[in-house]
Amino acid sequence: MNLLKEIFVTPFVEMARAPDFLLQVLWEGLVSGVLYALIALGFVLIYRSSRIFNFAQGIMVVFAALTLVGLHELGIPAWVSVLLTLAVMLGLAIVIERVVLRPLVGQPDIILFMATIGITLFLIGFGEIIFGGENKVMITSELGIPTGDVVLEPFGGLLILQDIDITTVVVAGLLVVLLLAFLNRTRMGRAIRALGDDHQAALSVGISLQTIWVLVWFIAGIIALVTGIAWGSRAGVSFALEVIAYKALPVLMLGGLESISGAIIGGLMIGMLEKLFEIYWGAPLLGGNTESWFAYVFALIVLLFRPQGLFGEKIIERV
Repeated sequence: MNLLKEIFVTPFVEMARAPDFLLQVLWEGLVSGVLYALIALGFVLIYRSSRIFNFAQGIMVVFAALTLVGLHELGIPAWVSVLLTLAVMLGLAIVIERVVLRPLVGQPDIILFMATIGITLFLIGFGEIIFGGENKVMITSELGIPTGDVVLEPFGGLLILQDIDITTVVVAGLLVVLLLAFLNRTRMGRAIRALGDDHQAALSVGISLQTIWVLVWFIAGIIALVTGIAWGSRAGVSFALEVIAYKALPVLMLGGLESISGAIIGGLMIGMLEKLFEIYWGAPLLGGNTESWFAYVFALIVLLFRPQGLFGEKIIERV
């Protein structure tokens, strides 16, 4: 009886008793969810245009962040380093398309997936040779990103919002808006959507597969850079940062591999729910550290009832 009370009653009593603390937990979960959603967007964009599950998206986050920090360590101004990093990510997209993907056109999906694993291992080795394996400090202040706190007093309590977290949410929101505008309002954006809707039909009307692949990998690189700056500002920049990208996998399970809105909503759901569970259920009942596995268990439960994810299209096969 006491266990049932601890599970179904006590957490909600605590939420009602300290609503300001509840808001703090939700805010921290929102920030994490925004970053999960950004990583998931990189996966979705590449999969929609090429049917490739890009296992390398995580290491792209690390590689972009390390490139930015490495260029700045050479004495290059911060914002010039950002532009040069974008140029590096564009060059990486071109090389991946020409050297890896173009020779594998028409191969089974598993071959393309294995190719992205190869890209991951190459970038890890190449990055360690160039940047070393030690943890580096993100150039937050040099980029003009504020590092103070905003203190609010809701419900008579305190809500502390770090400036860097506010900046992350605002920049991520603008990036999503720009991405949606690009996909819906521009010729190249409509070409990407056409490839996602019907691959063969899009190719038959003259859409260049090679050009679209370079473009979506470059956009994924931009997303990786923004995510790397945000995560690196909070935890430093090292190859351990790649592990965070794996949180995008349950986000994709929830949102569906082809849904941009699903990636966004799924990321926010995972971020806030895992933080709520950790604080109100995980720490008191399970000793904490539930954030490392909650997202995967939650996604598995959802998939048991809805295999295509919350926002994926249900596939009906006729026999």
